[in-house]
Amino acid sequence: MINAGDTAWVLISSALVLLMTPALAFFYGGMVRRKNVLSVLMQCFIIMCVLSIHWVLIGYSISFAPAKGFWGGLQWLGLRGVGLEPYTDYAGTIPHQAFMIFQGMFAIITPALIIGAFAERMKFSAFLVFTLLWATFVYGPLAHWVWGMGGWLRNIGALDFAGGTVVHINAGIAALVTAIILGKRTTLNNHIPSPHNMPFVVLGTGLLWFGWFGFNAGSALAANGLAVNAFVVTNTAAAAAGLSWALIEWIHNGKPTIFGVCSGAVAGLVAITPAAGFVNAISAIVIGLLVSVFCFIAVTVVKPKFGYDDSLDAFGVHCVGGIWGALATGLFASKAVNAAGADGLFFGNPKQFLVQLLAVGVTIVYTGIVTLVIYKIVDLFIGVRVDEKSEAMGLDLTQHHERAYTVLE
Repeated sequence: MINAGDTAWVLISSALVLLMTPALAFFYGGMVRRKNVLSVLMQCFIIMCVLSIHWVLIGYSISFAPAKGFWGGLQWLGLRGVGLEPYTDYAGTIPHQAFMIFQGMFAIITPALIIGAFAERMKFSAFLVFTLLWATFVYGPLAHWVWGMGGWLRNIGALDFAGGTVVHINAGIAALVTAIILGKRTTLNNHIPSPHNMPFVVLGTGLLWFGWFGFNAGSALAANGLAVNAFVVTNTAAAAAGLSWALIEWIHNGKPTIFGVCSGAVAGLVAITPAAGFVNAISAIVIGLLVSVFCFIAVTVVKPKFGYDDSLDAFGVHCVGGIWGALATGLFASKAVNAAGADGLFFGNPKQFLVQLLAVGVTIVYTGIVTLVIYKIVDLFIGVRVDEKSEAMGLDLTQHHERAYTVLE
């Protein structure tokens, strides 16, 4: 039977997850130069429009319709058969459409995360086609493998409570691939651009933190104790990671920065996402403290060493943080938290860590290869990168004929 409290919580959580995409727009928009801020906001908002329709027509079916194979089945195309009654295989106390729209918000924000890698240099037309193809051939299959009925990673016991593999590693690897192939911004050799509006970054971080409670606690699909646990560990890990990044900067650079605290908090939210329904608060502190170390190294040591232009550190935060979170799930997961889950390595089950390692590896390889193929196809028919003149003028004017600020400092 439908439970009103569970339904209300999932609907509220769906709204919270939707808010994360505009939050991401401010987070990313504050980090780019002023001549490109509207292009980032536009990309995030158009994703909300395009992928909402895509999800109804095809995305939900290929992600979640029961099937054994590459995709989910096609029986739910256009939401045929997806009604207001519960669907017990996924959530037995809420309407099927409530589960559908909740998952749709995940499908919206995942490709939006990739924007951070190619910010300031991709054609808007190419971006639209790339996003639609990526949602169909990368997000859909991976969501089915991990979460869908008949998905092979789900069947072997991979744990991903709210999207460590499906969302963060997936988007992060796609970000790295696009950043490498697209090449550096033309002015990067002369100077590294600073964030043009740090208050936007802080606002975006705060809204992401707020929305992430729907992302993680909402994934319990009920207003119950598991949702409470996911809520508590989400906040705890974010706090630990924000503090950890500040301390690292303080030691390494002599001063902590608000940008560092924001980066750390987001990294902590990323890392706890796959583990939120399987670990306790003490484990969340460890996960949060360590993710800032790994991500700080990725963005300050690894990126400069290899020279790729991951503009806003989508790979360095989301992929690296997601990998740690997925593997940490295999270390810290406990049936005492979630009897429907599994014990991890530290609770006597080393097999779970190996399963998590396999899920991470599959995500990296599959997403990397298919993203490369999609990029090459789009580049062949449309051309992905703007010309040097357009990049110098900024995408706000050249792609959208708009300007964010009418009064320049």
